Parts: sequence; C-alpha cells; structure tokens
Amino acid sequence: MTQCGGTVKKLMKRKFLHFFTMTGIHRDAPVGIQCLQRFSSWLCPRWQINRLRWYQASVLILTYFTYMTYHLTRKPISVVKSVLHQNCSALPPPSFVPADDQWCNWPPFNTNDANTLLGTLDSAFLFSYAAAMFVSGMIAERVDLRYFLSLGMMFSAILCYLFGLAKTLNIHNISYYLLVQAGAGVAQTTGWPGTVAIVGKWFGNTKKGLIFGVWNSHTSLGNILGTIMAAEYVENDWSLSFVYPALVMGVVGFLVFLFLAPEPRCVGLTVDRGSPSRQQRRSVDEDEPSQVIVGDQYQEDEPSEETSLLSRRPRGTNAVSLTRALAIPGVIEFSLSLFFAKLVSYTFLYWLPLYINSSTALTPRQSGELSTAFDVGGVAGAVLAGVLADAAGCPALVCCAFYALCAPTLLLYQWWGATSYALNVTLLVIAGVLVNGPYALITTAVSAELGTHSSLSGDSQALATVTAIIDGTGSIGAAVGPMLAGVVSSAGTWSYVFYMLITCDFMALLLLLRISRSEVMKIRQDRRLASPRLVRIE
Repeated sequence: MTQCGGTVKKLMKRKFLHFFTMTGIHRDAPVGIQCLQRFSSWLCPRWQINRLRWYQASVLILTYFTYMTYHLTRKPISVVKSVLHQNCSALPPPSFVPADDQWCNWPPFNTNDANTLLGTLDSAFLFSYAAAMFVSGMIAERVDLRYFLSLGMMFSAILCYLFGLAKTLNIHNISYYLLVQAGAGVAQTTGWPGTVAIVGKWFGNTKKGLIFGVWNSHTSLGNILGTIMAAEYVENDWSLSFVYPALVMGVVGFLVFLFLAPEPRCVGLTVDRGSPSRQQRRSVDEDEPSQVIVGDQYQEDEPSEETSLLSRRPRGTNAVSLTRALAIPGVIEFSLSLFFAKLVSYTFLYWLPLYINSSTALTPRQSGELSTAFDVGGVAGAVLAGVLADAAGCPALVCCAFYALCAPTLLLYQWWGATSYALNVTLLVIAGVLVNGPYALITTAVSAELGTHSSLSGDSQALATVTAIIDGTGSIGAAVGPMLAGVVSSAGTWSYVFYMLITCDFMALLLLLRISRSEVMKIRQDRRLASPRLVRIE
C-alpha cells in the first residue's frame, strides 16, 4: 500500500514538473496564453481544436472590448456637461440666498460663456488626440502592440479617474481640467492604430468590410455603456461617472496584457491569404485610387516577452514612412473626407445630450439615455456600410450614398426632433446610421485596404501608419466640430450648429466624388469585359 502511494506521488510530481517544462509552448506568446496552453496540454493532452479559429475569435473579442473601453471613458464628459452648467432657475431654490443666478453650477463653468469653456475642454482632448495620432501610428509599427495597447489603456484609465477626482478634491482651476483632457487625448491615440493593425494581421482577404463593420460596433457600444454609466450617477455624484468607466478600462487592459496575441507568428500560426488578390491579377492605375486590396501584413519577427519593447525589425519589413504612406492613392481623399465626417459624428458625441436637455423638458439623465439612440443607429450603420462595400466593391460610392441621405435627415431632426419622444428616437437612429456608416467604413476596412496597397510592393508594414494618418486627419475635424458647436451655440442658436453640420456633410461628399467616378467607370468596364462578345460569321 505504501509502495503504491509512493508511485502515485512520483507520477503526480512528474506530471507537475512536466506542466512547467513541457514542449510545444510558444515562448513569444503572452504569459496568459502560455499558462492556458500548459494547462490544456496537461489536463487534455489529446484535445484537438482549430487553433487558428480560436485565436481569431479571441483576438476579435479582446480588441472589440479594448476599443469599447476607449469610448467608454470618452463619453462621460458629454453627459456631465449638463450638470456642470445648467439653468438654475428651473431648479428648486436653495436654502441660502444665492449671490447670482449661477449658484447651481460647478466653478469654473459658472459663467455665461460656459458652453465655450466646455467646448475648449473637448478641443483640448481632441486636438492633442489628433496631433499625437500621427506619431502614435508610427510607434505602433515599431513596438509590440500588446504592450502598446495595455500601457495606453492604463494611462487612459488613470486620466479618466483624475477628471472625476476633481469633484472629490474640490478642484475649480480650469487649467487642471485642460491638462487632464489633453493627457487623455494623447493616451487614447494608442487604441485605434493598435487594434486595427492587430485585426488586419489576423484576417485574410475576404469579407473584411463585413468583419470590420460588425467589429466596429464597439465604438457605439462604448458610447452607449459610457452614457448609461455616467447618467446613473450624474445627478447625485458626477465624479462616479468617471471613476467606474476608468475601473472597467483598467480591468480590460490587464486582460489584454495577459491574453492578447498581437499576430499569428507569436503563437506559431500563419494566416492563409486566400485567393490571389486584385493587385496580383492586374496592375493598379494611379487614377483609380479606390482599387485597393483587403489584406494583412505578415511580419517575420516581433518583440516577445523576453525582448525589449522597442526592438530592431528584420530586414525587408521596414515600417513605412509618413511621406510614403501619404503617397498611396486614395489616402489623402479619404482622410479629408473623414475630417468632415468625424466633425459631424463627434459634435453629436459631445453635444447631443446637452442639446436634447435644452430643446426638450427632459432631465439630464433622461437626455443622456435618449442620446444613446444615435449610437444604436451607429451600430447598424457600421454593419450596413461594411456589407454594402463588400457586395459592391466600391467603398467611396457607398460613403457618398450615405452622405447624400444624411444631410436631409439632419435637417428633419432639427425641425421636428423635439416635437415628440418617438419621433426624436426614430430620427436619431436614422441619423446615427447615416453619420456613423461612412465614418466606420473609412476608419476600418478602407484603412486596412490602403495599408496593403500595391504601391508598397509588399515590403513595408503600413497598416498602423495609414490608419493613423486617416484617423488622425479625421480627429482634427473631431476637435474642430465640438469647439465650433460650443462657440456657435453660445453666440447664436442651435439651428446654426445644424447648418454647420449639413455643410460639412456636403464637403465630405464632394471630396469622394472623383474616387466614386473611378469606381463607377471600373464597374462598367468589368461588365463589358464579362459580357460575351458576339462574333458575326459571314
């Protein structure tokens, strides 16, 4: 009996040591994945799964929730605006004798030009975001994207928490709020280039418009959850409107550090590129910038757990320069179009709850909850735009169709949105579809396509750089829009804000007309080539 017990102990000890020394564990994989590989191999050594599909699913889920938390921490400021400065005459009178009619507002926003100050806060975030985005994209091409994302998420969470801490510490200096917002803008630039580059490396050439369309709903989901979380506490203790989103982002950032595989190579896999791409079948005409391929860049070497964050890249995979990325056909046109599209989207993002509160009899909490209808439409718009772009193969034409329908929808919302709750919701959902559809398509599928353009000759890593150029240019528009909305709404009426947005929508449409024309000509040419030729026999 004793001998049997000793044998069992030896077997258990051998199996336990084998758990930590077993072969087949990829040392370049994140530490969480290494532990899961060891545990599954020890517990179920004969378990067979499609590892590529499992990793692709995990990458989609992790990057989805990663960027969702980026927007989760951006949204609270738009909800809290309605209590930082509000109409004090509509509130119950205080127990003390107020010195002026601003007694209910939070200093330094207790002035008549509070909308301008709040717009300046938005601009501090968005201008720093836009300026840092160009640099962030180039850094992302040269470092381990898992470290890049997890560190960015940690700093973003800390800065979001610091904004809420201002209420607890009774801070009323405008410089503090501006510095926190500017720092948050820089930290948030890690999100988009990193997540788009990772998804682009894990998926092949087919149906990327649909994949990115569904995946891009994280933006709207983050806005919705951020609004709901902020609205829950805004009327009682608005500091918690920032603290809880920051906590969620910190937790997700830790999971990213443990489990996110930045590319297939680090777990011993390769991605099948599928059928030959269009750029292999034909040369790309410079006059047709829309003829780009969907694909991913496969890298030979990346930093691992044992290497430094910044490492020397192998020969033949040099990161593309900013000048060369700008020379890719279509990058400038789509970037400038996104400038105006993002201006419209972010003006809604930062000012919609306050506009609803001022144009209806709803409370700040109800206004924030109603504004989520716009983001619900954004989810549907991103998926719809991706599906149409996949089906037609004409992303610029799809964007132009959305822009053309968006302008009259915004005008209808400005005229009749406040007449009834049901009509307000309906028009907000439609506006969300038409505003966020082209914005999502350009920042995801189009950026991924342009990042693998044939002009790169397949020897450069351009996904993050091109994504940063397009999204960075759009972010300048995102910074300008809320700032102008604050100034215009303070100096005039909200009607002028809507006229500004409609004008920007038309500008976004005009910038893509040349590419759309090339796409239409290409469709006609393909149809002529596909049709059988009639041969007349005499």
